[in-house]
Amino acid sequence: MSGSQETITEEQNKPDLPKNNDVDVDSINHILQAAGIGTDEDDPTEPILTLRMWFLGIIFCILASGLNTLYTLRTPSLKISASVVLLLAFPLGRLWEKTIPSWDVRVGTWSFNLNPGPFNEKEHVLIYIMSNLSVYVRLGADVLTEQQMFYGYSAGWAFQILITIATFLIGFCLAGLFRAVTVAPRELIWPGALGVTALTATLHKTDETRYDTWKISRYSFFCLVFSASFCWYWLPDLIMPVLSYFNFPCWIKPQSAVVNQLFGMKSGMGLIPITFDWSQISYVGSPLLVPAWAIMNVSLSLVLWIWIVAVVCYYRNLWDTAYLPFQSSKVFDNTGNVYKASKIVNAFSGYRLDVNEYLAYSPVYMPIAYALNMFGLSFASLSALVVWVILEHRAIIVKLTQKVPRLMVEYVSGKFRAKERQQFKSTDVPIWWYLACWLLALFMAIFAVEYWAVELRWYGVLLAFAVALVFYTPLSIVYGTSNLKINIDVLCRIVAGLLFEGKVLANIWFFDLGYITTIKGLYFAQDMKLATYCKIPQRQLFWVQCVGMLVGSLSSLGVLNWAFGHISGVCTSAAINGFSCPYSSTHFNTSLIWGAIGPRRYFSSQIGYSSLLYFFVLGAILPIAVHLLRQRYPSSFWKKVHVPLFVGGLNYLPPATGMNYGSWALLGLAFGIFIRRRWLSWWTKFNFVLSSALDSSVGTAGVLIFLTIYFTGASDRLNWWGTKVYKETCDWKGCPHLQLPEGGKFGVSGNY
Repeated sequence: MSGSQETITEEQNKPDLPKNNDVDVDSINHILQAAGIGTDEDDPTEPILTLRMWFLGIIFCILASGLNTLYTLRTPSLKISASVVLLLAFPLGRLWEKTIPSWDVRVGTWSFNLNPGPFNEKEHVLIYIMSNLSVYVRLGADVLTEQQMFYGYSAGWAFQILITIATFLIGFCLAGLFRAVTVAPRELIWPGALGVTALTATLHKTDETRYDTWKISRYSFFCLVFSASFCWYWLPDLIMPVLSYFNFPCWIKPQSAVVNQLFGMKSGMGLIPITFDWSQISYVGSPLLVPAWAIMNVSLSLVLWIWIVAVVCYYRNLWDTAYLPFQSSKVFDNTGNVYKASKIVNAFSGYRLDVNEYLAYSPVYMPIAYALNMFGLSFASLSALVVWVILEHRAIIVKLTQKVPRLMVEYVSGKFRAKERQQFKSTDVPIWWYLACWLLALFMAIFAVEYWAVELRWYGVLLAFAVALVFYTPLSIVYGTSNLKINIDVLCRIVAGLLFEGKVLANIWFFDLGYITTIKGLYFAQDMKLATYCKIPQRQLFWVQCVGMLVGSLSSLGVLNWAFGHISGVCTSAAINGFSCPYSSTHFNTSLIWGAIGPRRYFSSQIGYSSLLYFFVLGAILPIAVHLLRQRYPSSFWKKVHVPLFVGGLNYLPPATGMNYGSWALLGLAFGIFIRRRWLSWWTKFNFVLSSALDSSVGTAGVLIFLTIYFTGASDRLNWWGTKVYKETCDWKGCPHLQLPEGGKFGVSGNY
């Protein structure tokens, strides 16, 4: 990491919004320096795959995978972030270094040393990478939860293991096969990895760089912020949750539907996005790690689509949404109640739509924010992503496409060019390793869906793989520059809905194999970039990721099945400590629409949802218009506009709310623009360390509070104004704008 003696000055501040939304060279260097990535010479003699690394990595992988799986069932969801693992692994690694004897142990022809020397940065980062797989298991756990807890079908351990590892391997292979596109380019800095490098630099190296700012060291600053944040989090999470849901206008007018819809933080718009809970602010990710240009695009999207367009549509009662909450992760029937999916899809009907019961019951109605973002903007993001990549990155794509045949021949024949050998330090992973993993994943996925009654067929698996293959590269470009993901899940839902109409389980597993695998591939690529930053050979990284996949999957599935049987009211509104499974609930609603009812029936309904299909056209037109304006006015505002983020950056909403995005944007812009420009030295020295300290302290405190207070039932005795005032409002209850008409039903009737 950085060992430079140069003083950081205000004149070094470079624009954070470079041309074509790619970071220029000076800005890259400055950002990497701030994240602790410098010009240190690599020491190839440092031990990497040590017993110490394997032991600590596997232990932390088990713990982090299990806890992150547990917390994916909770709202607001917590995450045992990389910072927690890095923080805890450091003293344990140093303890091992000081206490374990340096003995050589021989097992047959293989030998290893119990204590090969000082605990180094490469070991530390590999421990993190192994445990970071816990972030990926959350995604698969949501789908398994949806199938078992919302549709009532338990396929058993064997199916869970096969399908989980298969999705891991597909994402792993995507990252490996395309790393020349997603990892090697310098302009793809993968901001999510910078918090890790900042913390490891803080822990392992003496900060020799001189900064014209506070004299406190990064390590001392980290410890100070961690301690303060750890103590503070007990207030918004346990003692005074009203600090987390700080919607004070709703406390003043708890029964006013309009006030609660405007300022509510659960079912409202969140027009005053104030919260004192870091888990609420970082619900969509730490805003301190996201470039300011990306935050501005998402902020504009929030203001236009949610705070203007959605509001107009809601109060004009478009699609009868005024009879529903403004925002919710649930869908509703024509009485304004949560839709009872068991009436139309159940085990008795073979998990297929019972058309007669459906017609006798009710159409599916969506809240306006749900319909606009999860459907309309998702449609727009698909077409916008394709057009944007063609317009902005067609040169590199054409160049790489032309290289593919030659690279394939060279990899297969073993004839590596000198340039490529140098780039990957002659320890590159042969392409056939990834191809072998791909074939194994294909076999496991096809066997799982054909052997168990999940309705997806072998050709559906192949088609899902094709979707992941096509969209992986453009999604990597967006995520590698902005640390924000674009949803393509709606494409998977539509394709599965047309191909397996009425089969809800087929829909959720096509979604898992087509979309979740792609997201996992992004995380794998980010870890590969992190290894590049830390000069870790790719071949050693390959084995660490493989072991982590296996250990993390088993740990995740164990905790998931334990939670289903031991947490009271899990996946219901009556669950303790908010274990209502918010992500699985959202997926359940989406699969109900696309899988059970199907796109043909749903968009031919008299409700009028077919107008959402025009967003496909909007998404295709916007990149062209912005591209032309950028060429016409190269130094104007238009160079800062990133269309895929503008239409697809709100992908966590719902279950995230306007309050989550609003508070995230305000804090991110304050640090990314105001503080960075006025106090560049402070931002350079402390920004990424601050993010790591907040993430790790909240994650650590959240685990302790749950295990000692909520899970033991001790929280039941804590009942006062600060724990209940926000729950006594229309915001919490989801009050609609309009009351039901006479007869108790609204909307269309007859053949819908």
